[in-house]
Amino acid sequence: MWADVRVCVDIFIVALIIYRILVLMVGTRAIQLLKGVLMLLLFSLVASVMQLRLLSWLLGRGVWALSFVIPILFQPELRKMLEEIGRGYFWRRPMDMEQADDLSKQVAGALAYMKKESIGALLVLQQETGLREYWRTAVQLNAGISQELLLSIFWGNNPLHDGAVIMDRNTLIAAGCYLPLADVPDISRWYGTRHRAALGITEVSDALVLVVSEERGEVSLAFKGHLSKNLKEPQIEKLLLHYFTGSRDSARKTWKERIAQALRIFWSV
Repeated sequence: MWADVRVCVDIFIVALIIYRILVLMVGTRAIQLLKGVLMLLLFSLVASVMQLRLLSWLLGRGVWALSFVIPILFQPELRKMLEEIGRGYFWRRPMDMEQADDLSKQVAGALAYMKKESIGALLVLQQETGLREYWRTAVQLNAGISQELLLSIFWGNNPLHDGAVIMDRNTLIAAGCYLPLADVPDISRWYGTRHRAALGITEVSDALVLVVSEERGEVSLAFKGHLSKNLKEPQIEKLLLHYFTGSRDSARKTWKERIAQALRIFWSV
């Protein structure tokens, strides 16, 4: 019986590590590389079974060469993964409800004011996909989230107001961030660069993006390449509260669901 328990623990730990690594790799070049390596290994296995010696030798040397090239070409991605692990990514604690409620009110209050005064804003709520490649060249703040800070960043005379703000739960990581623009031909001409940037970042990550339009004075939500327009204040507050307490919901997932989600993430990129 002890042997069965050890096998279950072994599978559990390996599944957790694979899932977390796949999530960290989503939105980076490394996920495409991983797909290529898996295809090479598959071809190598087929060639070995069919006894295609020359092809097996060629594929084997190719995989061997990649083991030296990968750490050099993908140094930023590998460093980001190690940084996330060092920050406690594998064992991040959920936020208590009181703190989540306070942060939700701070952000919702800032959005309501900017909506009323038609101040344009772009807030990126980072989830499990790291966005370091977008904030490392911006103005790094690593500050607590407050209504006053968000308003001061997006105020018209502030040099950072044209860029995006990236937040990670209770930390405002950076401001003045430039995001990839989505190429969406069917988007209304009334939606400008901010909305295209919001859609662009959600196409390569699982981030939630809130956009305040200075022309129409409305708040929109971008997620997974889709745009929900003209959100009402109760919707925004509910969304923010869910975001700040999101780790509680994810903790309830079964490991079967986690593995299935990791596979969907991998093959959908």
